[in-house]
Amino acid sequence: MLNTRDEALALLRRYNKEPFHLQHALTVEGVMRWYANELGYGQEADFWAMVGLLHDIDFEQWPEEHCQKAPELLREAGAGEELIHAVVSHGWGMTGADVQPEHQMEKVLFAADELTGLIWAAALMRPSKSVSDMEVSSVKKKFKDKRFAAGCSRDIIRKGAEMLGWELNELFEKTLLAMKSCEKDIQEEMAAIYGEEE
Repeated sequence: MLNTRDEALALLRRYNKEPFHLQHALTVEGVMRWYANELGYGQEADFWAMVGLLHDIDFEQWPEEHCQKAPELLREAGAGEELIHAVVSHGWGMTGADVQPEHQMEKVLFAADELTGLIWAAALMRPSKSVSDMEVSSVKKKFKDKRFAAGCSRDIIRKGAEMLGWELNELFEKTLLAMKSCEKDIQEEMAAIYGEEE
């Protein structure tokens, strides 16, 4: 069974070797944990975080089957159907897996996933290479520049905010705060993971 965070991380690392993909998974994990606590789902924070950690489990090796291969990988590892539904739903409208986000957690994942990519790309342009000193105005500016991080779908981010009933600004503010809350822990974990492999 897939019960612990250690088991989920080991499963992720079985199919994901690229530092970029691992960092994104750890970021979305931390962001989902923050959102669970922020939105009054603190008792489900571990589950929200596990969904975030595993949401792109199939993307590195099967990009053409993203969100379609994931159920098989997750079921083999003993994941429950609730987790599988949540993982697959973040690809709604983007992949062949046509599962609509229903639970608040699924809507948050749908909205925040692409946005974390945009914010992280913006952070890498800064002298600090960090979100710690980033303002929401920077996020808005990069969001409006369609050539910047062109792979991050603005339509998906907008659709996610609408799904949650939030203004874009609120989604930007909350997701930036969420990323600031976990950045240091992610840096330490990435250093530990890649230190192990040397």
